[in-house]
Amino acid sequence: MNIAATRGQPRKPIVKPSVKRQVYRNQSPPELYEHAVRRGEGLIAAGGAFCAVTKPHTGRSPNDKFLVREPESSERIWWGTVNRPVTPEQFAALRAAVDAHLSGQDLFVRDVFAGADPAHRVPIRFTTPNAWHALFIHNMFLRPSPGELERFTPAFQVLHAPELHADPATHGTNSGTFVVISLAQKTILIGGTRYAGELKKSIFTLLNYLLPVKGVLSMHCSANIGPDGDTALFFGLSGTGKTTLSADPDRGLIGDDEHGWSDLGVFNFEAGCYAKVIRLSRTTEPEIYATTRRFGTVLENVVVDPATRAIDLDSADITENTRASYPIQFIPNHVPDGRGGHPRHVIFLTCDAFGIMPPIARLSPEQAMYHFLSGYTAKVAGTERGVTEPKETFSACFGAPFLPLQPDVYAQMLGERLARHNVPCWLVNTGWTGGPFGVGERLSLPHTRAMVRAALAGRLDDVATRREPVFHLEVPTEIPDVPAELLDPRGSWSDPAEYDAQAARLAALFHKNFEQFAGRVPAPVREAGPPATAGVEVD
Repeated sequence: MNIAATRGQPRKPIVKPSVKRQVYRNQSPPELYEHAVRRGEGLIAAGGAFCAVTKPHTGRSPNDKFLVREPESSERIWWGTVNRPVTPEQFAALRAAVDAHLSGQDLFVRDVFAGADPAHRVPIRFTTPNAWHALFIHNMFLRPSPGELERFTPAFQVLHAPELHADPATHGTNSGTFVVISLAQKTILIGGTRYAGELKKSIFTLLNYLLPVKGVLSMHCSANIGPDGDTALFFGLSGTGKTTLSADPDRGLIGDDEHGWSDLGVFNFEAGCYAKVIRLSRTTEPEIYATTRRFGTVLENVVVDPATRAIDLDSADITENTRASYPIQFIPNHVPDGRGGHPRHVIFLTCDAFGIMPPIARLSPEQAMYHFLSGYTAKVAGTERGVTEPKETFSACFGAPFLPLQPDVYAQMLGERLARHNVPCWLVNTGWTGGPFGVGERLSLPHTRAMVRAALAGRLDDVATRREPVFHLEVPTEIPDVPAELLDPRGSWSDPAEYDAQAARLAALFHKNFEQFAGRVPAPVREAGPPATAGVEVD
């Protein structure tokens, strides 16, 4: 090249070859693996699972969820700390920011159904810039057939922008993280977080609005079915054992987390499981453990050896909230169509870290409504930053963060169904005995399984019971394969007086929490809980 010949001449602009943005639609898991590895989104662990890290967000951001205040739905919404409003103008500004952010990126589009019952399923289109998030969506929701994909028309869309942060001053959000649902625009915007659970739970929130209007009860519960067609429901908050106890090798798994109860029976909202895997045991939870060593599973925030790619399920170096997402067919005894008949048993799960609640008790219809609205469990030290001693948690209907309607709407629907089908309810404590966390010990999974199996088999229907004095619960006095001393929480403590003091405090916490429902439920339900305990102050 003759440099001298070009000296003094105007320089031509450098024209870069245009790169067309790619949109990948409904790709298979192997294709999504290839994209995810090529793009550096994570790595493949020994055994075949894909591992992603979502720091700094390793759990949901409940303070960052919003609904648009719109005329069509505003009067029905349970506004407050659970459902915070933004204006249509703020939503429009955020939608424009999300569209601009995604416009310059390769995108992965996933068309899915939510709801195994064809009469109530909702077609949803997800758009995300990450291949591993598309794999997560593939695992968690119902996958249309090729013919259904050809004529697929979404009823709602989810636009996922994990690297985009909102401007609170402009968009009305609490921080840069956002999950914003517009029922009128049929659009959900999610950003500022890579945590995949936000994708799943945003749809649960949506269904919790749509289905009750159609007369279908939406529920935060797992479900399984016995050899005789007896369906059972397991309600509970995270960490109480929904996934573990429903994955019973002797019963078919309908689903592990979200279900609807229609006039025909129970149906799963999803086609996958999202299990906590911290300290998962091959011995006590073999079906779930096996999924962590399988191609197609997504492991979220699980520690991986960079050299051997071996996973360490015992490590909480990233978070206690390590997760595995896998298609439900990875569980050998799953129910292929995701449906079952009307439940014959309902179980409420609590992880009581105070060591007060009995390991199992039968509930009256009024007590069932009381404990459903209370939604009690406890967080323990070490599971969350800043938690140094057991902390009570009350979450209405065992899923308050996902309820767009008033809790008593769901409670009334549940009560009507329990009465119509004569369904017995059980309260099962998967937490501590012999003292609180740090003093007593956690109830063993084999003992809890034995109690649950006895209840589902009807072996506790006619056994003798004693009335527990604090919560007035009917507790069986004898259960096969369960030590009798476990059935008496007070007797398991070395100091009964200390038990009494702790029990009185917990009863007062229940009473204080239930004050919010006092004017919205019948008197027999209000009176079904523990009485207010004189002389006990609660914060």
